[in-house]
Amino acid sequence: MAHVVTLNAGSSSVKFALFEADNQIPRALATGLAETVGSGRRIRVKSPDGGLGHEESWQGGEGFHADAIARILAWREAAFPLARIVAAGHRVVHGGLAFEHPVLVDAGLMRELEALVPLAPLHQPHNLAGIRAAQAAWPGIPQVACFDTAFHRTHPYVNDAFALPRHFYDEGVRRYGFHGLSYEYIASKLREVAPRHAAGRVVVAHLGNGASMCAMRDGQSVASTMGFTALDGLPMGTRCGQLDPGVLLYLMQHRKLTADQISDLLYKESGLLGLSGLSSDMRELEASPSREAGQAIEYFVFRIRRELGGLAAALEGLDAVVFCGGIGENGWRIREDVLEGMEWLGIELDRTANRARAQLISTARSRVQVFVIPTDEEAMIARHTLRLVQQAR
Repeated sequence: MAHVVTLNAGSSSVKFALFEADNQIPRALATGLAETVGSGRRIRVKSPDGGLGHEESWQGGEGFHADAIARILAWREAAFPLARIVAAGHRVVHGGLAFEHPVLVDAGLMRELEALVPLAPLHQPHNLAGIRAAQAAWPGIPQVACFDTAFHRTHPYVNDAFALPRHFYDEGVRRYGFHGLSYEYIASKLREVAPRHAAGRVVVAHLGNGASMCAMRDGQSVASTMGFTALDGLPMGTRCGQLDPGVLLYLMQHRKLTADQISDLLYKESGLLGLSGLSSDMRELEASPSREAGQAIEYFVFRIRRELGGLAAALEGLDAVVFCGGIGENGWRIREDVLEGMEWLGIELDRTANRARAQLISTARSRVQVFVIPTDEEAMIARHTLRLVQQAR
């Protein structure tokens, strides 16, 4: 039996999965998450039925991603020693202008992806570390890079450009959009759940430690809240989201902050953490009685509502809304706050269904249907990986 491994190294976690690859649609045998928990680290692996198959915790210092990947590979060897790994698929956040589809990894590709690290400094180095770890673990098997930016290459010019001198656009300074593997999976899943709506105008809200929204028409990306980097748009766990560029000029010219200090500020010290002064974790903020925690949540909700209206305008109407991601899938209070008073947009929320975590959370009278669909970037990576490897044979 042939198997495919997927690695999805994010800014603060590593998702992974093992798939059987004996047909066109890979079947998950196990999925897992390695993450930091306070000052410690933890890996949890689940079986396809959601049962906990493995868990380990440890205290860690520097180098979370390298540490986590080594333990993930050790788990796979112990749990599935007979698995015949035929390929490894990787989420790579930034593909730049050159990569609109998944590609096989070689030395030249790695050099090109290294050059894109400045555009995604919180993610790209970890994505590439995952590829190197898999190359070392399974020398000689195909490695496939799947790009988060590829899904958004269908944007029209007006949703792709900044109002800067044209030569910057030609050089690649443009809105790339991210979370593309998640949006691609949701587009495919919505075709199964609600094919009529999937063919129409849909806004998907991928809400988690990283958060963005995407406007889709007939399953293709039209606009995204993220832009040149994964900083733009919605506030996130530690990232600022939309920001007046004049703030950066002020910080440089009058507060004398260096580029490295500004990078740390925008990527690691802002967002929900910066607003609340407490945590980047929405669960902790919802449990906190502090005024600042409440205001951080209010700002997060406000920006989602504002972007929802803007993306509906970009689509010239709206047929469906989909929530996904850790907060989008599990945060019924956030969904309720976002959709409260949205009848003007054609949305009427069924609060009972929403709190019961139903798939369809809009009422029968709602002109716009609202869905909660768990995303599965690993499944999307596995599909791309298997298809590309089969084509290469």
